[in-house]
Amino acid sequence: MSANTAPLAVLRTEIRLFRREPGAVFWILLFPTLILVVLGSIPSFRTPDPDLGGLRTIDVYVPVTVLLGLIVGGLQAMPQTLTGYRERGILRRMATTPVRPSALLTAQMLVFGGAALASALLALAVGRLAFDVRLPEQPFGYLFALVLTVLVALALGSVVCALSRTTKIAGAVGSVVFFPAMFCAGLWAPVQTMPDGLARAVGYTPFGAAARALNEAAAGDWPGWGHVGVLAVWTVLLTAAAARWFRWE
Repeated sequence: MSANTAPLAVLRTEIRLFRREPGAVFWILLFPTLILVVLGSIPSFRTPDPDLGGLRTIDVYVPVTVLLGLIVGGLQAMPQTLTGYRERGILRRMATTPVRPSALLTAQMLVFGGAALASALLALAVGRLAFDVRLPEQPFGYLFALVLTVLVALALGSVVCALSRTTKIAGAVGSVVFFPAMFCAGLWAPVQTMPDGLARAVGYTPFGAAARALNEAAAGDWPGWGHVGVLAVWTVLLTAAAARWFRWE
């Protein structure tokens, strides 16, 4: 295997390994949509709510389920996989071959980032076909915000991996970060229903800003540059932290 073809071979291998992991496939690709179907099956969630500006509860939960797949992939799945490779010495052995550890890291980000984007598209499609949820009226802005959110989720997951010596620690740290992330994304209370002060505070977190940006694009506006800026700043800071603390062995 040459140094030029090694990254592509690693990517193909990681895709095959991911497809053989039913747990990862379920939690990233299917679980968010399953949550959406459960919520959409509640009659009151399909009724317009004046407190939501005439939207239905199911309408505001579509972006939440979109974010759920991204957060699961970034915080739960990828850190444990990479930490497991490091724990078993795979990264150390790769350093002596044409396959560099950085190629594996890149492949992991592409695999889990791609799975997260596929999860988002599935949630949007089911929301539209099953519950008549409107597709984003600003599709390019929505995709732009979605890609930024994938990047920040992967960057945060890389920090979790960098700080975790074992897969058990990675799972524990990922879980600790997961629940605040989902709160900020609006799982327990959509951002639109939060008190103004709390909504502003949540807007400075990565997934709070992501929820606001996705909601704006869904309504037909370009995502606010303030929210885009928050996502970009968090991506840069988390990437720098992961690069500073990450160890291959």
